[in-house]
Amino acid sequence: MPILLVVNDPKAWPLDIPGVEVVAARKYLTDSQYSDMRGAKVFNLCRHYRYQATGYYVTLLAEARGHRPQPDIATIQGFRSVSIAREMSEDLVDVIQSSLGPLRSKHFELSVYFGRNLAKRYSRLSLRLFNLFPVPLLRAYFIREDGKWLLHRVSPISASEIPIGHIPFLLEAAATYFSRRRWSVPKKKPPRYSMAILRNPEETHSPSNERAVQKFIKAASRVGIEAEVITKQDYGLLAEYDALFIRETTAVNHHTFRFAHRAQTLGLEVIDDPQSILRCTNKVFLAELLEHHGIPIPKTRIVHRENIDAVRQEIGLPCVLKQPDSSFSQGVVKVQNEQDYNDAIEKLLSRSDLVIAQEFLPTEYDWRIGVINGSPLWACRYYMADNHWQIIQQKGTEPIFGKVESLPIDQVPDKILKTAIDAATLIGKGLYGVDLKQSGNRCYVIEVNDNPNIDAGYEDKILGDELYRRIIAVFIERIERGKSWEPGI
Repeated sequence: MPILLVVNDPKAWPLDIPGVEVVAARKYLTDSQYSDMRGAKVFNLCRHYRYQATGYYVTLLAEARGHRPQPDIATIQGFRSVSIAREMSEDLVDVIQSSLGPLRSKHFELSVYFGRNLAKRYSRLSLRLFNLFPVPLLRAYFIREDGKWLLHRVSPISASEIPIGHIPFLLEAAATYFSRRRWSVPKKKPPRYSMAILRNPEETHSPSNERAVQKFIKAASRVGIEAEVITKQDYGLLAEYDALFIRETTAVNHHTFRFAHRAQTLGLEVIDDPQSILRCTNKVFLAELLEHHGIPIPKTRIVHRENIDAVRQEIGLPCVLKQPDSSFSQGVVKVQNEQDYNDAIEKLLSRSDLVIAQEFLPTEYDWRIGVINGSPLWACRYYMADNHWQIIQQKGTEPIFGKVESLPIDQVPDKILKTAIDAATLIGKGLYGVDLKQSGNRCYVIEVNDNPNIDAGYEDKILGDELYRRIIAVFIERIERGKSWEPGI
């Protein structure tokens, strides 16, 4: 992969880094050798990124040429928004406070060169900022309000702003950055594409166990995709990949959604995509969507402060109350009587303006149908935990699960299969787990999950490694379809 450092004046950048070419911005914009270059990684170190400035056009044309610019247009746009800076820094709250806490001033500026700062005490904060705002030369502005440090805004650093005394450190930081294995070690056979698998190694209820993740990596390797696990610290590396596969529990007000949104903006193929996360993680939306389109669901009502008693009378008791963004049975309670109902409603409405109330349908198991691209992929029966009404029971720190039974797709009742596919199709063409209950001759959709569980030894029991290959095949097809517009293809 060619690596270009694009600057206004190469004479101001006496860099001599093996494998890295320093190029004048005007030359990059007008010389055919760069417009014809394939797969270049472009580090835009121009003086200004404002709209229609030279730096803006370097990134704009880099994206048009299929190059990978840093910063990209989405990041440049983000410079202008204080709200975006605040939102993206939510994951940095602790490191900001620990790094800047000892300071007594009300304002602080931090210069970040390729993820580093001259003062080692700011090393962790500098790297985290670089991962959030992947700009080679960055300045972050902090303010202290009510004793708490906040990220106010960020901006790129121009060449003229770098003190002479910082130049040796900058050169060393750049050399260290470009010596990373990903670029410096030639591969015997370059992969067709690259995929990031987002995981949280400390997550208690991960959507895929370690064996399953390794099977995904192996399946990808067999068809020319280099897949590797990343964590939330690697936000700034997304532009290096062709696809993002999220194997961490998703939520809207969470880094998983920001990863999905940014990856989609960068043109990566993403599962789970932002729209699927938005639609699946809110049970108020899901209930309205499914009911509006005639998908059978248990009797469901939206509860707010003004209709608490009316909903109880309409739904009846016992019933199930759900926090809109609940997952893994947390934020979901069954209430037996009026007092339990009122207590639970009060607690849930303190967190959300709306709550879902649903009739209670006791069953021995729930169906889970895995759907990708509108087609069924696996089927399981998730049995209730012993002496419990859910498939998972929280007892102390260790959850208790009911047994899982996998079945071939052709053994699933037609009504279950069709209803699951219809429900998933309303969400999109991603990867979903549709939960259903069967009561007599009727079936009901309980919810549609983005980011469904795929654990080795459970969901893959029927298809084995073929399950992983089919999911990777969807990525391949979408990547190739998405790249068909590029010059020369």
